[in-house]
Amino acid sequence: MEACERNLFPKSERLCLKKDIDRLFADGQSFVSYPLRIVYLSDSGSLLPSSGISVFINVPKKRIRYAVRRNRIKRLIREAYRLNKNETSGLCKQKGKQIHVAYIYICNEIKAYANIEKAMLKALKTIRRKENL
Repeated sequence: MEACERNLFPKSERLCLKKDIDRLFADGQSFVSYPLRIVYLSDSGSLLPSSGISVFINVPKKRIRYAVRRNRIKRLIREAYRLNKNETSGLCKQKGKQIHVAYIYICNEIKAYANIEKAMLKALKTIRRKENL
């Protein structure tokens, strides 16, 4: 029986430091894959152990008023990322790159999981293309 690869989203893949988040938004490039706006920054000279991709997920309170709905959208985005990250993070590890990515929800209502997953696939494909992975 083949060993299936586990799709996890550990703490090491989350972008938590304020300094890193500020640098991502100051120096990063962005594009839109509706309903997500993606900001990314390649960091090949990082001293941190390379986990491939570090992710930051944001759902603005200005767009989605209720915390319950914001949390649901964040769960949907995390799940779409978790299930589709393998190829991109594997290529980053092979090339020794560290990429910081922020996913910002820009729609005013909750979209279906299928729409979020489609946007996630498009975003990961665009990042691979732009970073020559």
